[in-house]
Amino acid sequence: MEVRKLEVKFEQYNERGELNKEEQALLKQAVDAVDGSYAPYSEFHVGAAVLLENGVVVKGSNQENSAYPSGLCAERVALFYANAQYPGVAVKAIAITAKADHFIIETPIAPCGACRQVISETEHRQQNKIRVIMQGQHGKIMATEGIENLLPLVFQEEKLKKKK
Repeated sequence: MEVRKLEVKFEQYNERGELNKEEQALLKQAVDAVDGSYAPYSEFHVGAAVLLENGVVVKGSNQENSAYPSGLCAERVALFYANAQYPGVAVKAIAITAKADHFIIETPIAPCGACRQVISETEHRQQNKIRVIMQGQHGKIMATEGIENLLPLVFQEEKLKKKK
């Protein structure tokens, strides 16, 4: 038996002003996207902003449904819209933030497992890492280069290939 260790790398910032101007603006767009959230059931509003290589920013917010699995996370709303409207244009970065109706979110909001898998697929498709920037309502900001830091044992399409 061999024991192996996985290492996760991320940057931590104390405030938005420590990010570069482009990332500050992207995080502000994610904050603005929260206002489009439809979250009457969880009362947990998430906003995401995707920066494309051509400079376009696409925003998304979580959209809930009384049949819970029918809803969609902010990250996937933004990424799917970006790919539908700008096919072939690579995603450079995604910023994610949230607010809750009954408490203050002081820690960075990371994408759920399904969104991590979609980010992974996007990276794989474009053959380029995506910078992921995460913040709560207040407090520290986390950023990482590439989804492998949030999803280290990623499921990739090679697992789907069938023998002929």
